[in-house]
Amino acid sequence: MAARIGTFNIENLLTRFDFTGFRNQLRGDRVLRLYAIGNEAAYQRMEEARMISLTDDTRQLTALAIAEADADIICLQEVESLEALNAFEFGYLYRMMGEGYRQKYLIEGNDSRGIDVAVMMRETTRDGEPIEFVGIRTHATTTFQEFGLFEPSLADTEKPDDKIFRRDCLEIDVRIGGRPLTIYALHLKSMNSPRDGLDGRVATMPLRTAEARAVRHIIEARFGGEHAAAKNFVICGDMNDYQEKLVVSGSKREGFTFTPMRGEQSALDVFSADGFAENAVARRPENDRWTLFHARGLIERHLCQLDYIWLSRGLAEANPKAVPDIIRNGQPYRTPFPPGQDVERFPRIGWDRPKASDHCPVVIELEIP
Repeated sequence: MAARIGTFNIENLLTRFDFTGFRNQLRGDRVLRLYAIGNEAAYQRMEEARMISLTDDTRQLTALAIAEADADIICLQEVESLEALNAFEFGYLYRMMGEGYRQKYLIEGNDSRGIDVAVMMRETTRDGEPIEFVGIRTHATTTFQEFGLFEPSLADTEKPDDKIFRRDCLEIDVRIGGRPLTIYALHLKSMNSPRDGLDGRVATMPLRTAEARAVRHIIEARFGGEHAAAKNFVICGDMNDYQEKLVVSGSKREGFTFTPMRGEQSALDVFSADGFAENAVARRPENDRWTLFHARGLIERHLCQLDYIWLSRGLAEANPKAVPDIIRNGQPYRTPFPPGQDVERFPRIGWDRPKASDHCPVVIELEIP
């Protein structure tokens, strides 16, 4: 029996407005900077109008990307609340697809912005097999000390009794046609922008590594260290790290070149080490695994995979021919595509906005043994 499992960072599904840009230009939108706004009340009215207009376009595109993925179970990142998710699912997805994701799960995590991980599920798979919710656990309150994961490299920013996860590790048990599957929904620590000569990715690597080690600890503690890899589990989400990238050079006029680079240290080595789990997207060709375009002017440009579905060894061996789909139709036009990978963008996609997300949905069809 097959089920389609997906993940997607839908970016800032919020129910609130941010008016801090009136007093801090660095947080203000570029459109409003074009206007001389005399007082904060006028700024708030204009910001509300701007956000409402942009949000409708964005969420239509987000819904198109989810509909294209056609997952039976999809893990989402950057969702403010169940209320926001219900409003989006009913107002956009349901109207677009004609059927709903009636089962939705979210537990408030640790993110200071209030963006959490969530999971949506249909009641049955495309084949008509029931998807039964069994249970949910949050690990948001777990500390470094509890798992023995505090390292000297964390001492500048963390304390032993601090919480490990910047959002959560949401653990959900389901049965698909009576067969068990455990889903670990994640959104690991983001890579900060370079500052004061420090590489943002390197500076945040210790915390992401600790989060990944904590996830592995949770799985091995539950299923038994030597038996865990044989169990039915998937680790899904925005990992905010990569093990390889395509370095982009050139220009649209001259033509782009895409150079694969590997071998950098990654927090995700925790999952791939000793065959604990398999990055299902690695089954795609080397230049066709990316889910996000990163650019810092012309200084740094690359395509990389930030969005993952890690399969337990047991699931990977039971599905040797399963290759994930990556839905790129919602990418903004600023994203350069390697040769042969161009897709028809969804209607109304812009240069950098509106867009479905900077991230691409990833979805794989799995037989659950």
